[in-house]
Amino acid sequence: MLFKDQIGFIRQHMKRNRLRTAMTVLAATMGCAFLIVLASVGFGLHKTLMDELLSNQTVTEIQIHGKEDSGEPITAEEQELIRQLPGVDAVVARSYLESPSRVLLDDRLNRAQIILTDAEQEAKAELDLSAGALPSSRNEVIVGYHFAENLLTEQELIASEKGESPAGYRGDLIGETIRLEVMSSESEEPGPETWEFTIAGIAEEPAKDWRVDNLVLVDESFREEFPVFTAPEGEEVAPYFEINAYAEDLAAVEAVTESLKTEGYYVYSVTEEMTTMNLFFNVLKAGLIFVGTIAVLIASIGIFNTMTMAVTERTREIGVMKAIGAQPKLIQRLFLMESAWIGIVGTMLAVVISFAVSALVNQLIPNIVLNILAEDGAGAEGMNIIVSDIPWQLVVIASFISIGVAMVSGWRPARKATEIDVIQALRQEL
Repeated sequence: MLFKDQIGFIRQHMKRNRLRTAMTVLAATMGCAFLIVLASVGFGLHKTLMDELLSNQTVTEIQIHGKEDSGEPITAEEQELIRQLPGVDAVVARSYLESPSRVLLDDRLNRAQIILTDAEQEAKAELDLSAGALPSSRNEVIVGYHFAENLLTEQELIASEKGESPAGYRGDLIGETIRLEVMSSESEEPGPETWEFTIAGIAEEPAKDWRVDNLVLVDESFREEFPVFTAPEGEEVAPYFEINAYAEDLAAVEAVTESLKTEGYYVYSVTEEMTTMNLFFNVLKAGLIFVGTIAVLIASIGIFNTMTMAVTERTREIGVMKAIGAQPKLIQRLFLMESAWIGIVGTMLAVVISFAVSALVNQLIPNIVLNILAEDGAGAEGMNIIVSDIPWQLVVIASFISIGVAMVSGWRPARKATEIDVIQALRQEL
């Protein structure tokens, strides 16, 4: 029997029992759709949290917190060795000036945090700016995103102390000259030492809404000009308070992190959280797929019953086929093809329905959640919630399970069809 004749044979018998076949396909569709939609929730939550994690920090940043074998600060020589590691693009060392200081612009004052840093390394680390450019000379600085909001007049300062929220500086800061006053520690009644800087750029807005960026990044060459950094009495002043290495790309972060650990450094990078998160969600997704598979198995009962009834109804036809020389393998193949057809059609419909349900869920539920959070004052502005995500891998897995279960369900009835006795089959009345 030719393949097209086999297809015609299957189609002819399905037309005889359209309602029963349609209900069986519907059951297979519902089982497969349930599997895809249920598992898509795990994929959606994973994607949401990963996107949130990656948006809240520089993904190529590796924080270095010192060495395991000593509490000594990392020296300039050690920084240079770190820069030479494969995959490292830059090493940024920042020193926080803890001496009392203030920044002045005309009649406005800001008690900003002064940080000494290397502009060249900041440029290699691709410091993000919302306006302006990176410093091109040692007298140019970068200010934080909220620097203007905290640049207040005397009246606004008094108002802020009373709990009010003054507007701060409203003009364009780029190109403005600010005066930095740092208290001297060389006398009992120290007076301020003053430096003038030009604002070259403004840092990008922090990803986290609660974070206030009120920093002023000053060139490292001013270290010897500023008063000494304050430190607990009797202790040496650490030359650097924050050191971050930046990998060439996200793929290199894990390798650089492991290299630094091997060198004896305490480090932290985004891969630390990603590894734990991926493990958790892989287990969760596997569990959801397992639960969804149970629904497919329940639907397979309908396929088994349908195929069993088909064999019973076609006993005489099977006998005739055997009498004219049809091999048992051909008969078995015909019934397996029929059960596979039910699985394939059900899977195709399930994929279409799943994508429709996923789109609807992603449209409705995030809006409801965000509205609830907004009413509670949780500050969820800009948060992107993905409830359901259907990657192609999930479609492949669900299709394999659904079609595979359908064929397994039809295997036993197909075997039963090959075992029918020809004489007994021909004796049956039409």
